[in-house]
Amino acid sequence: MKFFAPFLTVALLAVLLTPAQAAPPIFILNSLDANISVIDPVTWKETKRIATGKEPHHLYMTPDQKSLIVANALSDSLMFVDPKTAEVQRTVRDIVDPYQLRFSPDMKWFVTAANRLNHVDIYRWDGTDLTLAKRVPTGKTPSHLWISSTSNTVYSTMQDSDELVAIDMSTQTIKWRSKTGAMPADVFGTPDDKFLLIGLTGAEGVEVYDVSGAAPKFVQTIKTAKGAHSFRAAGDKRHVFVSNRVANSISKIDYQTMAVVDTLPGPSGPDDMDVSSDGRTLFLASRWAGKLTVIDIASRQVLRQIKVGKSPHGVWTLDHAGRQ
Repeated sequence: MKFFAPFLTVALLAVLLTPAQAAPPIFILNSLDANISVIDPVTWKETKRIATGKEPHHLYMTPDQKSLIVANALSDSLMFVDPKTAEVQRTVRDIVDPYQLRFSPDMKWFVTAANRLNHVDIYRWDGTDLTLAKRVPTGKTPSHLWISSTSNTVYSTMQDSDELVAIDMSTQTIKWRSKTGAMPADVFGTPDDKFLLIGLTGAEGVEVYDVSGAAPKFVQTIKTAKGAHSFRAAGDKRHVFVSNRVANSISKIDYQTMAVVDTLPGPSGPDDMDVSSDGRTLFLASRWAGKLTVIDIASRQVLRQIKVGKSPHGVWTLDHAGRQ
């Protein structure tokens, strides 16, 4: 035992002297620069830029939170990034026109919306590789995606034909399609899978559909402000934020009462958002200003803005609130 004592002492000191683990970075996707800004949430400084493929549009965190995926639309590729270290893990090629992207909650399926080519692609995922299972022709300009909590149905908005399409994951065929308001964008589903909320970028509100039956039923339109675009749940299983890109505001919606309960500032073309794990802070991509905007939710105050790249789109961090 005496022989090992010095080694145990050194090991113990190493543990005691190890600095606290750094907070996970915040990632901002700069679509026009084709790179990602990595922001330190303690110093609020940009620590690095990660080059992506051509015309990256969306970021997405895998359900197991092991990778942040960048969809490179014009490069026909996906780039996987470690959300803790900001190191590139791998690049997957031959993924046709990935504009928007989403894993099924059970991580058996990976789905992309081919915005320019008018189809939704469904890939099998074996934990390592993607294999195309079905290419589903849709309407004009498939935009955003949502997958039910049961991994049975994928929903996609059609930006230029003003439609919502539901695809059965077992048969990989379209179950139904429904007309929507002008320029439908992001989709958000309630935790019970009963209602879908659709942001209308070409209008001034959010449409609500009951999708619990064989066919969708329009419920109501929640008036927000001009250019309702992107959703982000507050993490309390009751509220969701929607960015109003034209009005430069963010509406907080109670999706139990289907009403706006608060309005936050959304400077300079608010787009995608994330929410801190404590639910107190909202991170916003201010697209026209090229900035990350940090907002205190309770006081509705802009705390700071950090200059990033051109046309920031996606915002994600590992230290986030729940997704519903």
